Amino acid sequence: MKINYPDGRIFNSPSKPSLHATNAKKKLIFGDRGMTLEEEINESNKYYRSHEIAVIYKKPTPIQIVKVDYPKRSKAVIKEAYFRQASTTDYNGVYNGYYVDFEAKETKNKNTFPLKNFHQHQIDHLRMCQRQGGICFVIIKYVTLKRYFIMPANDLFEHWDAQKNDGAKSIQLKDIIKCSIEIEANYNPTLPYVGAIQQLIESRKEK
Repeated sequence: MKINYPDGRIFNSPSKPSLHATNAKKKLIFGDRGMTLEEEINESNKYYRSHEIAVIYKKPTPIQIVKVDYPKRSKAVIKEAYFRQASTTDYNGVYNGYYVDFEAKETKNKNTFPLKNFHQHQIDHLRMCQRQGGICFVIIKYVTLKRYFIMPANDLFEHWDAQKNDGAKSIQLKDIIKCSIEIEANYNPTLPYVGAIQQLIESRKEK
């Protein structure tokens, strides 16, 4: 099946890894913690669901099907499809009676985080969810530094709006440290971010 991105680029599905490569990958992930931020969050979400702590899922990327073959009446084969641009954020769910909605981003930069990593529709979505009482934030991973930050949506909005008025096009690490909750990678869960959500809830109650 051929799948294209919205800009026309062809999506090449990775070939099936050999048993040796698969074992090597497992060793990397569970030994050296070489996981992407998405993998870390997904593993954490499985832990939270299995322990009935929170029910949070990654939203699927919409796909537009443009060509389907029917070799048999009872079987349809998708021959061509396109990834649609996501209209909202990466993750949402429920924790302790609160609706949770957040975006996950990572960077190899050491001192800044480019705002171009976000899109206007994601900012708009977070604003709408927050107006309805949702707990909204972004998880930022500095890959090289191996540091993780939970940045409240309000602080992201300030930087996003400032760039439109000739403000900086990126957020300095020192500013992220000031306004965010820093968490550390663990074993179970892989990324214990629910504790940060609880802190955001408590800080809201204090206002």
